[in-house]
Amino acid sequence: MDPLGARSQFIDVQTLPTWQQQLGEDVKETPLNQSESLLGQEAFPSPFPIRPDINRKIILFTGDVALLNCTSIVNTSNESLNDKNPVSDSIHQLAGPELRDELLKLKGCRTGEAKLTKGFNLAARFIIHTVGPKYKAKYRTAAESSLYSCYRNIMQLAAEQSMASVGFCVVSTTKRGYPLEDATHIALRTVRRFLENHGNSLEAVVFTVSDTEESVYKKLLPLYYPRSEEEEKACLPLIPADIGNSEGEPVVPERQIRIAEKPGTLEDDSEEESLELDLGQVGNHAFARMEGDVDKQRKQILQGQMSEAAMQKQHQRNYNRWLCRARAEDLSDIAALKALYQTGVDMCGRTVMILVGRNIPVTLIDIEKALLYFIHVMDHITVKEYVMVYFHTLTGEHNHLDSDFLKNLYDIVDAKFKKNLKAFYFVHPTFRSKVSTWFFTTFSVSGMKDKVRYLDNLQQLFTCIKPEQIDIPPFVLEYDARVNGPYHSSQSSGL
Repeated sequence: MDPLGARSQFIDVQTLPTWQQQLGEDVKETPLNQSESLLGQEAFPSPFPIRPDINRKIILFTGDVALLNCTSIVNTSNESLNDKNPVSDSIHQLAGPELRDELLKLKGCRTGEAKLTKGFNLAARFIIHTVGPKYKAKYRTAAESSLYSCYRNIMQLAAEQSMASVGFCVVSTTKRGYPLEDATHIALRTVRRFLENHGNSLEAVVFTVSDTEESVYKKLLPLYYPRSEEEEKACLPLIPADIGNSEGEPVVPERQIRIAEKPGTLEDDSEEESLELDLGQVGNHAFARMEGDVDKQRKQILQGQMSEAAMQKQHQRNYNRWLCRARAEDLSDIAALKALYQTGVDMCGRTVMILVGRNIPVTLIDIEKALLYFIHVMDHITVKEYVMVYFHTLTGEHNHLDSDFLKNLYDIVDAKFKKNLKAFYFVHPTFRSKVSTWFFTTFSVSGMKDKVRYLDNLQQLFTCIKPEQIDIPPFVLEYDARVNGPYHSSQSSGL
């Protein structure tokens, strides 16, 4: 205890400025200088609209979480609850030896769980202990789900115990290898969704960061907690495509179950009505209303009505509209398919993007939303050199994208998509797919033919990309092992 009259080292959270109050301090240039041109004249609803009531509960504090005088603080540890990291060390030092004895009674904590102890000599009444995941690119989906569980379980525990305030540390420690920016996205959106849906009893949530972590949190906080309409609009293009479900939880494809209405029944008249409905939609489907008629623009060029420079400007304007729409729409249903995702790097250090053919139910999805998702995910990837790996493994007719769609996609995307794509690895191709690809790359698109490389087995792929750098779907591994035999790392070679 501090001597009578001595100044306490602990910090009362009520004296700290809220996120809403920091608006005046953080006024600076728009995160995207071209945000105005991206948004154009159209307004798109943000999935995280301005909520002053929530912003008044959020506090960003640079310092030691152990010093916070609030209802509870968060300690990040390992499964045995004896991890040695700066956050845990500070908490243990201030809480006293009783904390270690209390932790022994808990008998550990599993990854993603949250367990409660007293605060002992801390100003905080309670300590919520959690275990963040160890990050590997190959198991990114599992790591995302576990980190979400950490934040969600902490908030749930705080609400169940009727806590007024909770002080977070950064759960994803450097030792566990989770990329800080990726982890921050999950932390901020999970807390935001919880406060929206269940956070009436909570009065303050403090994100406690170090000096090195502060810049990342200041950059990403406006995405999920905009403090003005201007900030909301400026940050809209920066919001990730995958924002999870209504609770902020990452959407895992294996958990999605699709059940048709009245399965197994089809009346005779329904097929005829369906055909009439489909015919009535011709020309009205969203994909048919794409902005920017490329053929018309080319005709104008040939007729001398539009210069090449004007054409490029028009193309960039159209692409920016698509990009802005992609940032604004909820594309979580497309993300849930796990048909397109980023993994590690190839032997040359270039980003590897994965495309899984079997995970694309062309006949069931909104094809325009699929295009928007592709643009959103790829836009920041294509600023540097990258490669794509397409798994054609076990695809059916309902997985094949129409050549007209691919042609439109190729015409819509920015020039950087085509310039920085250095290789397109086509894994497990069939004879028919090779013929179709040859025709498409020869007569429909230019500059792609020389980048396509057909690989009959994963052994060939591993000569370009190390196995630990690529997240391969289990069914692809099983198929390749069955058809080509098990992979032996000793046989792999470099480029």
